[in-house]
Amino acid sequence: MLVEMRERSQITLPSEIIKKMNICKGDKFEVMERDGGVFLCPVVVYPKSKLERLAKIINDHKKEPTIVYESVEHMFNDLGINIEEHDVSA
Repeated sequence: MLVEMRERSQITLPSEIIKKMNICKGDKFEVMERDGGVFLCPVVVYPKSKLERLAKIINDHKKEPTIVYESVEHMFNDLGINIEEHDVSA
């Protein structure tokens, strides 16, 4: 697929890719230059405070396993992170 660089260094991703990868408005990407190519990699950004709390839960669990989660979703829910905002199953 061919795309064109526009003003302000903008390109438009083809709709086939948008649909296939379930890309939504506001999604973030890591941009990399490798071997003469430009690559976009979707990423999820969480607030530092949430990641610090997750690290604390992991470290506490290593010392004494007091918190048991039924699922990853339950753990993120406990952290106040809604992982259902972006459906990554598509």
